Amino acid sequence: MKLCIVAVGHRMPAWVQAGFDEFARRMPRELPLQLVEVKAEPRTSGKTVDAMMAAEATRIEAVLPARCRRVILDERGADLSTLALAQRLETWQGEGQDVALIIGGPDGLSPALKASAHEAIRLSSLTLPHALVRPLLAEALYRAWTVLRNHPYHRE
Repeated sequence: MKLCIVAVGHRMPAWVQAGFDEFARRMPRELPLQLVEVKAEPRTSGKTVDAMMAAEATRIEAVLPARCRRVILDERGADLSTLALAQRLETWQGEGQDVALIIGGPDGLSPALKASAHEAIRLSSLTLPHALVRPLLAEALYRAWTVLRNHPYHRE
C-alpha cells in the first residue's frame, strides 16, 4: 500500500518540503509516503471560484492512483485523535488499496471531488496556513504508523 498526498499548489517555501521530506523518509518501505503537487488555477484569470475549483479537480483526478481510497482534508471532516488515525491507517492497510489524501487549493475542493471521496478528515479546528498542512499531515501519518508498531515516538 502507498500513501499519496495530492496537494494543490507548488513552489512552497523550502521549509515545507524539508518538513515533508523528513517524515516521508521515516516511513517504512512497505508504506511509502509520496507528495504530488497539482498546479493551482491562477486567481487572476477572471474565472469564478467554482470554475477554478473544477479546473483544479480535473488536475487532481489526473494524478490520483487507480482505484485508490480517496480521503479529503476538509474543515468539516472527522476530527481524529492520533490513536483514531492509527486505527484508520490499519484499516486502510487491511483493505490493500493505495490511499490518496487530497489537499485543496485556496478555495478548497470542488463539490464533485468532495462527493467522490470515501471519507473526509481534518487536521485541526484551528485555521492553519495552507503550506503547513503538508508537513503536519506527513508527521501525523508517521506518528500513526509508530503507534501501530509500538514505537516509542508517540507517548500517551
